[in-house]
Amino acid sequence: MIKFALLGTGRIGKLHAEIINSHPNSEIKYVYDIDTKSSKVIAKKYNCKIAKTAKEAISSNDVDAILIASATPTHTKYITMGPEIGKAIFCEKPIDLDIKKVNSCWAKVKKYNPNIQIGFNRRYDPSHNKVQKEVLSGKIGNLEMIVITSRDPAPPDLDYLKVSGGIFRDCSIHDFDLARYVLQNDPIVDIYASGSRNVSNDFKKTDDYDTTMCVMKSKSGVLVHINNSRRAVYGYDQRLEVFGSNGMLISDNVSNYNINSYNKNISFAKNPIKNFFIERYADAYRIQFDDFINSIKLKKKPKVNFNDGKEALILADCATKSVKLNKLIKIK
Repeated sequence: MIKFALLGTGRIGKLHAEIINSHPNSEIKYVYDIDTKSSKVIAKKYNCKIAKTAKEAISSNDVDAILIASATPTHTKYITMGPEIGKAIFCEKPIDLDIKKVNSCWAKVKKYNPNIQIGFNRRYDPSHNKVQKEVLSGKIGNLEMIVITSRDPAPPDLDYLKVSGGIFRDCSIHDFDLARYVLQNDPIVDIYASGSRNVSNDFKKTDDYDTTMCVMKSKSGVLVHINNSRRAVYGYDQRLEVFGSNGMLISDNVSNYNINSYNKNISFAKNPIKNFFIERYADAYRIQFDDFINSIKLKKKPKVNFNDGKEALILADCATKSVKLNKLIKIK
């Protein structure tokens, strides 16, 4: 049984707590959050101890692994506290909003050859993962184009936007990682991003964008198009399309029921799609966690490592620079 310290009990922390508890090979031993009321709820529900500090939870001899689901500014601090004492780390994305802090974090822990997994759950979505495997198998011939659509059902509030790091670091970063996953050993060499403010004046207040498009090119010449929106009135729009010399594959949106409707007024209609990420990627979150558990048990590296988190942040930074300067940015 792998024993966890859970750091952070917000929306994503609660999801991870449920997943840890439901897995046959894991349990929560400690929970920590600056919101003690929220910690008490988790402690009571899963019969675990409340730590007074993150250090107490991380350093406990009863803990094998740390799951970091706390606020982004705490991530690098908590990551550096674990590997020296042999703790495996699962950290939600992003590692940090500042690439300098990410590099500094790695410099401190790399000598311990740490097991660190970053929470890019979309790699584990069964449909997205199937597409990636089919691309690698050559089913669509030479890969020529990737199109990723990712649109949230509604924008977050102003307080969230102020600390989010902007749409590229908060939302698009998942899509940058997914593109890298499909491309594998074919690195992205340049990016051009454009953004608009169509949804709310809050995005102007925070120097952010609610509607964006990125066009990237890989070293081999594969073109990647990513489009994001903070508002899709029809639900959580998540699609991955790959196009090659011998065909195309699409990982489409997910509905509760796979039924198409036909009547005298409608020739074709689908059921509403999943409303948000917790519902849409429920399977992916569980498969992702299972991969982390196996990496600990089998002493192997997880599918998504620290460097993947770093590279996705670099792309997010370059997209942010591109949209502000209105120019193509070369990836160094």
